[in-house]
Amino acid sequence: MRISSRTVATLAVALLLVTAGCAGSGNGGSEDGGYFAGQSTDLSTNGGSGGSATDAAAEGETANVDSSAQFSQRRELIRIGELRMQVDDFERARDNLTEAVEARGGYVSDTSVSNRGEGNETWSQGRIVLRVPQENYTSMLDAAKSEGEVQFEETKTEDVTDQIVDLEARLENLRAERDRLRELYQQANETRDVLAVQRELSDVQSEIERLEGRLQSLEQRVAYSTLTISVEEPRPEGLYDRAEWYDTGVLAAFLESVSGVGVTLRALVVGLAYAAPYLVVFGLPVVGAAVLLHRRVRG
Repeated sequence: MRISSRTVATLAVALLLVTAGCAGSGNGGSEDGGYFAGQSTDLSTNGGSGGSATDAAAEGETANVDSSAQFSQRRELIRIGELRMQVDDFERARDNLTEAVEARGGYVSDTSVSNRGEGNETWSQGRIVLRVPQENYTSMLDAAKSEGEVQFEETKTEDVTDQIVDLEARLENLRAERDRLRELYQQANETRDVLAVQRELSDVQSEIERLEGRLQSLEQRVAYSTLTISVEEPRPEGLYDRAEWYDTGVLAAFLESVSGVGVTLRALVVGLAYAAPYLVVFGLPVVGAAVLLHRRVRG
């Protein structure tokens, strides 16, 4: 951003006039000056008052140090959990989890369900994503695990303290820069200066909004922990319990083989029955022609 030399000179002259006016008013007020001088002398000669001021300053510094220490000790943590479990009834488990998270001030973020089956046997499996206040995460995890048999459990924690502190500092600086640009915008007279300040102000405002969005997202993830629960009903017995061929008993293998031979023979007989009309209609003329051709060749 560039400001014209005329604008800079105008601002400098205004600053000098304001400074000179303040200095003149301070020297011309004899009564006020005497009052402040006397008060200053009293404060410098009064040891008790000076000690009180010193103690107050020391207490203020101590308070600042304590607040800084408390801020440094505060950690901003994002907690993410994953749970895989088997339940007897998927719908009942989903309803119970929904009630449990809502009772703890949270909500269901996402849900997906798939129904599978073979023949008349079906079962359901799905995924439920819960968002719960961080202080209620452990309670919600225990409630979820009570719904069925846990097969896998994991909780991860991400420390985003440095990111939040950095975003807050950058936002503070950008807001201060925005305030200065607004002052320059009001003071600018030439069109070129107004447009230049306006462009710079727009860029700063866009960056502020972007960082505010990032900060809000991080704070939301810190405030509400995420628990993803994969739920599956048990598969009906016999669907996926087929044994390997070498685990079959000898007698059972023999009987299965006999049954297989019978099925094969029956299939051959049925196939010949289907093929017989075609053999009679198309096969006999072909055989007859072949016999006549063979006799002519021999004759």
